[in-house]
Amino acid sequence: MILGILAALCIAVLCIWGGEIASIRTIHSVGGNKYLYHMEYKASYDLDDVIEKDVDSNSELLDYVIGRIGKGIPIKMKSAQVADENGELGTFNCTSFQATKADGQGFWYGRNYDYFKNPTMVTVSHPKKGYASIAVSDMSHFGYSLEKLPESLAQKLSCLAAIYAPVDGINEKGLCTSIMALPKQASQQSTDKHDVGTSVIMRLWLDRCATVQEALDLASTVDIRHDITVGSGYHYMIADANGDCAVLEFDKEDGWKSMTVRKDPSQNYMLVTNHLLSPKYYTTEPDAAVGNPHSKSWWRYETAGGYLEGHRGILTLQEAQECLAQVHWKDLLWETGTVEDTQFSNVYDQKNITLDLRNWNDYDTTVHFELD
Repeated sequence: MILGILAALCIAVLCIWGGEIASIRTIHSVGGNKYLYHMEYKASYDLDDVIEKDVDSNSELLDYVIGRIGKGIPIKMKSAQVADENGELGTFNCTSFQATKADGQGFWYGRNYDYFKNPTMVTVSHPKKGYASIAVSDMSHFGYSLEKLPESLAQKLSCLAAIYAPVDGINEKGLCTSIMALPKQASQQSTDKHDVGTSVIMRLWLDRCATVQEALDLASTVDIRHDITVGSGYHYMIADANGDCAVLEFDKEDGWKSMTVRKDPSQNYMLVTNHLLSPKYYTTEPDAAVGNPHSKSWWRYETAGGYLEGHRGILTLQEAQECLAQVHWKDLLWETGTVEDTQFSNVYDQKNITLDLRNWNDYDTTVHFELD
């Protein structure tokens, strides 16, 4: 009788948490690097449900994830990404570009994620409804740090939140997207449309869009709202396998209406850092009203832009990595004593649907990921 009860209990657990358990079992550190993790996400998730519930802040998203994972059982999960005493996020510096591949077979999508030292998660997903994708997350967004890593079964549970928290990624159609911070530019779009938050919009693009135009059309159906408690806003780069590329921004002087900057058809590349590119605000001189001078956004834009222009926007993989290396941070010490690094440096192949990642400025080690 006891064995029968245990068997029934096991079956019930598998029925309820089978996908989550299967996902957790895939979590492992990559190449012996205890700060770089890989997960195959096998659990179900419902983006329509997220939209219907107007989940648009970090706390709401974590509550939602807890509800999905816990199935009514209370689970503790907390984001480590919070504003400082001045209501601002610690400097969050990113560089993204699309460039033409030197062999003429498609495009590279390059991306530096510059932030404080945190572990990194690469998540591969094959949703039943949507495109398969490779996405990368900063694990501090769902509670991890250098001192708190997913080493035990219980500690791995919060990793499941990664599916809702990409900061860049590529899907099976070659669509890439990434996010760049803009201090005091937190979009608060407010119409009669449903709300989506900072990273959920990126998951929607990865799951549902094959082209830049599809991504922009999808964005127009929802209100994109950034969490004002974090103290930062964002803009997004979106690029597709056909070479189309755009940066989506928001107009703080006009109800946070969307502003789109498209790739110049005469150019083989497009570049963005941490200041607005829309003509209404664009300036070649550092200006805290439109970007982040403290992160040397304009210097990075000029430096990476000069490298891309010098190669006419046509790069090998090694040159794409070198472009990112020229604008990376290494052990940057701030007055608070916090050390900032380029947490990861990614180059996506938009034709072959791969990711080459270098973690924490280890430019001697490139980790290659593919859709399984």
